[in-house]
Amino acid sequence: MVKNRTIVVIFSLMFFGVVGFAQGITTASSYFKSISDYYATLNDYEADVEIVADRQRMKAHVSFKKPNLLRLDFSTPQEQVIVFNGDMLTIYLPGAAAVLQQSVQSDGNANGANLATPQGLSLLSRYYTVAYELGPDPVILEEGSDEKVVKLLLTRRNSSEAFRSIKLAVNSETKLIRRIEAVTTKAEVFSFDFLEYGLNQNISDQRFLYDAPSSANNYNNFLFTE
Repeated sequence: MVKNRTIVVIFSLMFFGVVGFAQGITTASSYFKSISDYYATLNDYEADVEIVADRQRMKAHVSFKKPNLLRLDFSTPQEQVIVFNGDMLTIYLPGAAAVLQQSVQSDGNANGANLATPQGLSLLSRYYTVAYELGPDPVILEEGSDEKVVKLLLTRRNSSEAFRSIKLAVNSETKLIRRIEAVTTKAEVFSFDFLEYGLNQNISDQRFLYDAPSSANNYNNFLFTE
């Protein structure tokens, strides 16, 4: 009887010890929510972004202002611009001398960089399941880097989502998204590296007004054009 009681006590201590340990761990979904909540406190931000779109490399300066203003000014390809003013998505392609415009819903993603906004993060939590890629502890961003990040893996809940999976690397100190890697249903890989953030700089709304060169050809509703 004494032996059995001892075994019960040991298992009880083990169980409650495991429960206590588990309660001290932040789940991936809770951590993701904390990042989303932090982004919701930002009035605006600017950053440099390096983009790899299916092996094509691009560089841009991104500006975001609450609630849904977004602009990317590209240095590679030079002079290319993407602007979303809350209602209209405008893309200037200097190589084709073309301006593409599309009226879109305010909760839509203008482009992949919009994932690093409160609206984008809110949509991700709705349509993707969140897990740690390597665990809750910060790890180096990549081999040879000293930067510590928490890596998250997001997997789509249904087949209608454009991205099959999305990886987020979040700087463990600043809580800012450092890298996004998204894989489409066609196995195309898009990555966004965010550098040199500037937060809450009181960006003017004028920043999100864009007058394309008059010599460019205009194409309206290009997303739905046959």
